Amino acid sequence: MAHGGEVLEFEEYVRTRQDALLRSARRLVPDPVDAQDLLQTALVRTYGRWDGIADKRLADAYLRRVMINTRTEWWRARKLEEVPTEQLPESTVDDSTEQHADRALLMDVMKVLAPKQRSVVVLRHWEQMSTEETAAALGMSAGTVKSTLHRALARLREELESRDREELVAGALDRREERERCAA
Repeated sequence: MAHGGEVLEFEEYVRTRQDALLRSARRLVPDPVDAQDLLQTALVRTYGRWDGIADKRLADAYLRRVMINTRTEWWRARKLEEVPTEQLPESTVDDSTEQHADRALLMDVMKVLAPKQRSVVVLRHWEQMSTEETAAALGMSAGTVKSTLHRALARLREELESRDREELVAGALDRREERERCAA
């Protein structure tokens, strides 16, 4: 049972770390509403164990682990009902729009990864954790982190190349149709 001081300590932690934790959640699940739900669920689960976290400097890592486990539970419960989205909207020349399109593409491409692969990529590249920190957060060996990351990045590269090829083919077909229309 949490005491008054621990409740305040937890509330203070949430107040100061909420934005960073929500960013972590957004990297684990692309939908903003799901990310908010993921963070809230993780916070509720962590609150019950708050006094068990002796070193509060590890609270972020603990919470990320809870978010990853929760996301994996949800993923298993849905049994991969996700379907790929249609083509991304055309981006304008505006830099921020292009950045958003790049981020949207990346989040979309990340969906091809298994949850464990996605978690490793998020922690290593977005959270910029070391291999050892990632291994500790995910409860796996450093070697498993390295091999999982290698396979995940290869899969992402493959997916991006496949999408590039599809775009090239679509562009060539559009040009051919245009030429046929002009010739008619």
